[in-house]
Amino acid sequence: MTTASKSSNRTRVLAVTAILSAVAFVLQYFEVPVPLMPSFIKLDFSDMPALIGAFAYGPVCGMVTEVVKNLLHCTVSQSFGIGEISNALLGMVFTGVAGLVYRNHKTKKGAVTASFAGAAAMALFSFPCNLFLVYPIYYNFMPKETILAAYQLILPSVTSIEQSLLIFNVPFTFIKGMIDVVITFLIYKKISPLLHKA
Repeated sequence: MTTASKSSNRTRVLAVTAILSAVAFVLQYFEVPVPLMPSFIKLDFSDMPALIGAFAYGPVCGMVTEVVKNLLHCTVSQSFGIGEISNALLGMVFTGVAGLVYRNHKTKKGAVTASFAGAAAMALFSFPCNLFLVYPIYYNFMPKETILAAYQLILPSVTSIEQSLLIFNVPFTFIKGMIDVVITFLIYKKISPLLHKA
């Protein structure tokens, strides 16, 4: 590859990453309440553009998209940046793992495996991330007992934040990732030519 073509490729990747970040930022506004989850947990589809970027240009593109969209969202955040930190970290694990696996196995089966691995890694990472980082910050604004009570309204038998995260957050995070995967699979082939011509 010549120096000129390398420079052109870098420019294309930067341009696509910027576009995907902007789309992801907009998608963060479309949050959907989730049945059988506390009201402060909502579903959005903003990881989907980052996953597309990870498949098209590798894990770094996906991870950078996650960081940029959350930096943009911090300007309008109502969570004091805590939600954005969580979203960025989980999204980076999701797209980083998926992009890395797919980069080494660029087949349809490889894409399925990569997607499942990314969603599973994000779900597993969500437990320590929420338990040791995100929720302790939230406790400065909302008492731990209040957060636990929100889970107990749905399932009175839960007795701790740890139990709540395992029962509610981990499965939800995996399902959220897989929803993004399904949407990505539905549209990726249609938009792939545009991504590589951008």
